[in-house]
Amino acid sequence: MEPPADAGRERPLLEARNISKFFGAITALDRVNFHLARGEVLGVVGDNGAGKSTLMKILSGLHAPSEGEIVFDGRPVRFTSPRDAREVGIEMVYQDLALAGNLPIYENIYLGREPGPRLLGMTVVDRRKSRTMAKDHLDRLKIHVKSVDQNVEELSGGQQQAVAIARATAFDARIVIMDEPTAALAVKEVGKVLDLIKGLKEHGVSVILISHRMDDIFYVCDRVMALFHGRNFADATLADTTRNEVIGWIMGTRGHTDSLAHDRVH
Repeated sequence: MEPPADAGRERPLLEARNISKFFGAITALDRVNFHLARGEVLGVVGDNGAGKSTLMKILSGLHAPSEGEIVFDGRPVRFTSPRDAREVGIEMVYQDLALAGNLPIYENIYLGREPGPRLLGMTVVDRRKSRTMAKDHLDRLKIHVKSVDQNVEELSGGQQQAVAIARATAFDARIVIMDEPTAALAVKEVGKVLDLIKGLKEHGVSVILISHRMDDIFYVCDRVMALFHGRNFADATLADTTRNEVIGWIMGTRGHTDSLAHDRVH
């Protein structure tokens, strides 16, 4: 008897099986399948309306699927809110970052989950511990700021993105989902954020990166998947595809281009 086709393949950390999402008469996702390995950086591409953000909102607990199943670390899970997803280790960094600009870095990192003793159902925030923890966490991620007491509104766009990523990973996140993390950044800051994403992989964190920027995808990702009109369209490791081919997937066309020999990534 031959072994199953997936014999020997490590069990995915996160799977979505036949996920559909309906908004009234609109089908945003149609039987989409998805998988993410431990320590993998996965690029997710597709044109506007392809279903990328809807799928990520389902994986992060913001939306419930209309049909289908989510499996985390081998067991089916049901998320009714982002808190449910966070409890298993899935965090999402949204495009608007949702940082409190008038608060210091250390407060933003632990906002809503501050360290300190509980008294009468409330947390008595230990600010000294918060500062120390924040500094240690930023150092571990190689994020450089003048002081954790700086207000976030004083930071550059890239530094703010880094703080948002630090907040997402401050509580042992196993998966971080990022929506266009470099879209609004100056060129000199893009590389720093991408290197930070690579650093997350070195810490064993899996990353899902939604991006329209092929340079970002091909610099930091291990694999890329494309959605088109709410359906799976293509999926390949970066070594087995090219920028031009992935651009074709976004537009709904398949097949290697004439530039394959030039553009192959090893």
